[in-house]
Amino acid sequence: MGHKTLQITELYIYPIKSLRPVSLDRALLQREGLRYDRRFMLLKVEAGGGYKNIQVFHFPECALFHQAIDDGHVVVTYRIPEHPLVVPPPPEQYTALRVPLNPAIAGLETVDIKLFSSSTTTYRMGDTYDSWFSACLGYRAILVYIGDNRRSVLAHAPQPEQPQTQSWFSHLTSFVPYYGQQPPKEEASGLVFNEAAPFLLTSKASLRNVSARLPDGQEMDMIKFRPNIVVDEVWEESSGSEDSGGDGDDDTPSILAAWDEDFWAELLVGSSHRLALTANCARCVSINVDYTAGRPASGELGSVLKKLMKDRRVDTGNKWSPIFGRYAFLLPPTNSSSSSGGGGGQEELEADVAVGDEVKVTRRINERDTWAWPK
Repeated sequence: MGHKTLQITELYIYPIKSLRPVSLDRALLQREGLRYDRRFMLLKVEAGGGYKNIQVFHFPECALFHQAIDDGHVVVTYRIPEHPLVVPPPPEQYTALRVPLNPAIAGLETVDIKLFSSSTTTYRMGDTYDSWFSACLGYRAILVYIGDNRRSVLAHAPQPEQPQTQSWFSHLTSFVPYYGQQPPKEEASGLVFNEAAPFLLTSKASLRNVSARLPDGQEMDMIKFRPNIVVDEVWEESSGSEDSGGDGDDDTPSILAAWDEDFWAELLVGSSHRLALTANCARCVSINVDYTAGRPASGELGSVLKKLMKDRRVDTGNKWSPIFGRYAFLLPPTNSSSSSGGGGGQEELEADVAVGDEVKVTRRINERDTWAWPK
């Protein structure tokens, strides 16, 4: 005998934003995101001397860069596609670049950036890194590091939690968007190069729904949705039970329906870690990219966005974009008496999670959230 549980099945970080992810078995969740997630970003040097953020929807060639963590560095390699984007391929495309995960910033040139309407100052990593990426991309680009700087959370951060005696009204407003205001410092320290929240959570049940819209033999790859945390239902054998032969869960009712996450407001991961899910993730043409070619995909895989527009434009605040996944923030653990340290400072807020950790939906909403990020 056994039963189904909801579990974390995949964990991803993107040390350099917009490049391919690093898959992890364990990860440390922090206020601003997973450790090492989106601490670096590439900028294209414009003709007038300005910079443009390099993101997958404008620069599908980002998918050709693979990342791995090794001895305090992110190691970046480039996979030359069948039809190269840069002809002839430069020597750099056959080499690996090692970028320190915690570089010294003393003396580095600063660059101001704006991402998702939220600004900060970054540090230019230098010619060694700029030259390698520029050669691989075929145009001038620079690599920047965010260091200890943070971007403001402009909406959808969870409000400070009230005592257990809170009124029904304060409970209902605990996850109200900020409408352009900076959240209290004890609740959110800000963002790195993640766009609207520290974490993005997706469901394999919803991915299966997307894949079902494609012809036989084609499946949608979850990494095109660029999540941090992926959940799915998993069959668990009961303690001491005999082997079911691997198919004992076929007749067991599903506990995870496609798009159920639209209505999740709070999750418990393991025995004490909590996530507040506060907003929907609207999708763009980045999900149509062919990750092996570094170009927009052809055929049915190049029209996934259009397929989702038929029935997934479900957020009235983002009415032209289909929804897949939920933005999330880390909350104090269940054994924490308050969200602040009591001394007026900001206490550390971290959670060590792993693939296989059980996830429970502890709070739901009756209607979907409405997107309210300022333009």
